[in-house]
Amino acid sequence: YQKAADLGNSSGINILGYCYKNGIGTSIDKQKAFELYQKAADLRNSLGINNLGYCYMNGIGTSINKLKAFEFYQKAADLGNSSGITNLAGCYRNGIGTSIDKLKAADLGNSSGIFNLADCYRNGIGTSIDKQKAFKLYQKAADLENNAAQYNLAFMYEKGNGIKKNKNQAIYWYEKSAKQGNQDAQNKI
Repeated sequence: YQKAADLGNSSGINILGYCYKNGIGTSIDKQKAFELYQKAADLRNSLGINNLGYCYMNGIGTSINKLKAFEFYQKAADLGNSSGITNLAGCYRNGIGTSIDKLKAADLGNSSGIFNLADCYRNGIGTSIDKQKAFKLYQKAADLENNAAQYNLAFMYEKGNGIKKNKNQAIYWYEKSAKQGNQDAQNKI
């Protein structure tokens, strides 16, 4: 990777940064990792940009700066980087470097963000109660393998809450959730 980095290859530079961050083939040098991620980011490498955001988020080779972390996650997401999209959704979900915006988190396809937004509609948190909208959002998060959403979806099918009762669908979703380790779903089965 050093040779690729020496040739200005942004992927090589990013991977070399990863090696320094984790001590792979070299000693751990978080400052060097940060510098390499910065160099990769300057070359518009989306992984390098995301990794630079991670460094700012966690104080790796630099001081913690949540606002900069958010900005770099946004840049990585804008370039279509899936990790950047996930990290940006987490920022919106938890108010890191920005205000909490569960709708934006959900729009970014983050299953936790979608689940949280569904909870808001189900329980009337910051909006009016809308069981049908909650059901649709739980379905979307459940399809993304979110076991808590799978459990809530099963519960809604079982009770006819926001959807017509359907015992077979309830069992199906309880089983899916249980297979992923959801204790409540395991207790239901």
